[in-house]
Amino acid sequence: MISNRSKALICALSISAVSASVCEAYQPPFAVMRGMPSRTTKTAHKHVSKEPHAAGRVKWNDWSDEVFARAKKEDKLVLLDLEAVWCHWCHVMDEKTYSDPSVVHLLDKSVIAVKVDQDSRPDLSNKYEKYGWPAIIVFNADGKELAKRSGYIESEEFKKMIKELADNPDKPEPEAVEEKISYSANNILTADQRKDLNFKHVDGYDAEFGGWGIGGHKFLDWNSAEYSLQLAKEGDQAALERVRKTLDAHHKLLDPVFGGVYQYSTKGDWDHPHFEKIMETQAECLRFYSIAGMVLNDPKYIDSAKSIEKYLRDFMLSSEGTFYTSQDADLKPGEHSAEYFRLSDKERRAQGIPRIDKHIYSRENGWAINAIAYLYMATGNEDYLNEAEKATQWIIANRSIEGGGFRHDQTDKGGPYLGDTLSMGRAFLTLYQATGDLQWLKRATQAADFIAKHFENKEAKDKLSTGFLTAEAKAGEIVAPEPLLEENQVICRFANLLNQYTGEARHKQMAESAMRYLSTPDIIAKRRILVAGTLLADHEMAHSPAHITVVGKKSDPQAKALFSTAIKSPLIYRRIDWLDKSEGTLPNLDVDFPDLGKAAAFFCSDGRCSSPAYQPEDLTKRLERGK
Repeated sequence: MISNRSKALICALSISAVSASVCEAYQPPFAVMRGMPSRTTKTAHKHVSKEPHAAGRVKWNDWSDEVFARAKKEDKLVLLDLEAVWCHWCHVMDEKTYSDPSVVHLLDKSVIAVKVDQDSRPDLSNKYEKYGWPAIIVFNADGKELAKRSGYIESEEFKKMIKELADNPDKPEPEAVEEKISYSANNILTADQRKDLNFKHVDGYDAEFGGWGIGGHKFLDWNSAEYSLQLAKEGDQAALERVRKTLDAHHKLLDPVFGGVYQYSTKGDWDHPHFEKIMETQAECLRFYSIAGMVLNDPKYIDSAKSIEKYLRDFMLSSEGTFYTSQDADLKPGEHSAEYFRLSDKERRAQGIPRIDKHIYSRENGWAINAIAYLYMATGNEDYLNEAEKATQWIIANRSIEGGGFRHDQTDKGGPYLGDTLSMGRAFLTLYQATGDLQWLKRATQAADFIAKHFENKEAKDKLSTGFLTAEAKAGEIVAPEPLLEENQVICRFANLLNQYTGEARHKQMAESAMRYLSTPDIIAKRRILVAGTLLADHEMAHSPAHITVVGKKSDPQAKALFSTAIKSPLIYRRIDWLDKSEGTLPNLDVDFPDLGKAAAFFCSDGRCSSPAYQPEDLTKRLERGK
């Protein structure tokens, strides 16, 4: 059996050993796009009731350890269906397979069925999202995984799977066998690992169409684009071409009517979009377009970022100033909506608006806040900063956990989850960079400390922690949380940059723990493309960021002008401080900056600092010269 992870990579690389039907159903892992649906259809959707006694319907249950106790008592399997409310093929699965009376009867006889909205449970979503939505995982009563399947499964195939597993509850399919990982003790990539990952990064680029992955789904992999942009800053012209070609091609996935970003395009080009709009995609594309606009000094990329922000403001912004979660791919669930998305604004609105998931999650808001703060830095438009700070204050007031962490929702059934506190911590650090306001640095530090206390992965050799778990581990848990590659990439970069600001050894230790996970050979071997998140983390661990310090009162117009220039600087890996001596000193200052009697800015890079710049244009010249 070919694993779903292998299908994703094989299809993306157009390796002919896999049949067209496998590639048609392929759904890439998280780093590609969060839980893409896989196919298209024009099947009408009927709602599947979650009421336990709805006649002729599957008796859906909530996820809990008690489900397994009941399964053991009744000698049944446990089936977990992870769906996304925006997912076209989840709708079709409900309409076709779960509405088939013979399937309903079989499940009632052999299975305790659980359905979960994956956005509501990051622990389950992160553990199984490489299978795409819907994700079907079947367990025996002891919690042992027997089968993992991706995407829509038609009734006969589904029944065959359940019958075979019910007859052999102690015999998992090969793909479901738990992998044993021997963690690394290295807190940096070896030279051979770095060489191998750089080869994969370049080899996975589609020179014909742009983007990473050949022949599969097309999307903007923001880590790959950012790493290429970093290489371009260092003089790699081929990397610069990769960035520009990818971004220019990706413009086809920007909705020209409502704004925002379609999730991806099928058929190996950029001309066949799927229309769901997921917050992570909106936020990370907005963030990267803002960065690209600053680094490449190209206003068209800033304009693209603005169009995504306008979509968030027009469609995804709550009355409290926070952000919703996603917008459905279909106007009518289960009916592919290509014709709808060809219409004008007026024509679309006459037919209605695709469903918006109005849950307010900390993780999704952290993504949005972080991105909009970057757009503020790129443009200087105070409206963007106000928007980001308003959402931040609401999340602090309504989702905080004692000790610096954050709940996912108003209540968390399985939390706390790493993603919420990590997302907010990252947003706090970006807000500090954008404003110089020390309250945000303090909150970023508190978030990091909460992560270290609650999510450390302790199953490592030599008593060295290795990475961080996607949810807090609980004693006796049947399905335990695991480290997630992408979250550890973000933690490594977040904690490393936080260490640059604070100088605190514990933050460096967090980054090193995450890198030990990322540098583990078994983890590295799992990816054949889309490896740039690890390369970015490694690059930043091995270098100091370019550092701009503005010295002057925050009420001084000259200091404000210098700081505005600093935050617009065409630097990717950067640290920006504003030293107002009336507020005291800053943590981890590189230099004892003198009081020159007027506001000044200093640019430090590669072990040397510039002479003071008193005017914005002088700072700009120093940044251009790199000295």
